[in-house]
Amino acid sequence: MTERASESGHALGRVVVASNNAGKLRELAALLGAAGVELVAQGELGVPEAAEPHATFVENALAKARHAAKLTGLPALADDSGLCVHALGGAPGVHSARFASHVGSEKSDAANNALLVAQLRDKVDRRAYYYCVLVLMRHAEDPEPLIAEGRWHGEIIDTPQGENGFGYDPHFYVPTLGASAAELASTVKNAHSHRALALRALVARLEERQ
Repeated sequence: MTERASESGHALGRVVVASNNAGKLRELAALLGAAGVELVAQGELGVPEAAEPHATFVENALAKARHAAKLTGLPALADDSGLCVHALGGAPGVHSARFASHVGSEKSDAANNALLVAQLRDKVDRRAYYYCVLVLMRHAEDPEPLIAEGRWHGEIIDTPQGENGFGYDPHFYVPTLGASAAELASTVKNAHSHRALALRALVARLEERQ
């Protein structure tokens, strides 16, 4: 395996991403490319997905990062994110990726979106936000993992708009941009999204650690 990343500075080099979600990987690669970080998906290194049994985003992200770092010997970056809807008490939250499967439907974006729209049918309050927490561990026993978060506020619309993005993006409308997340060009989304905000905060913390 590879040597541990240096205990200081942000020259991490190759970092394993504790995800196999193609959409997340594209966004993270676009956002971190300028920082000289080479990302590799855990699946390319034969790392199975970690269990995500926890009730909070940060605990799940820590578990995923530690799992990937332990099995590869590389620094690991984990993202745990989801959609939080005010009228649903913060749901789907940590269960965003498997929202529909909890009621017996298939695990898919289409099923998740259909359930979301159905549960909001009689709700007036459509406020929601995407939440993202990023955890960067230099190695599996890192006592000081870097943790950063971001929130992207919007509202849920019944009729999907746009073909870009993934997940709940076609139903997540951003009033300040006058478009759904799925209507935004990747460059625009990567400047405003919850993941972009979290990553910006993470890079700032890396700079502070030097």
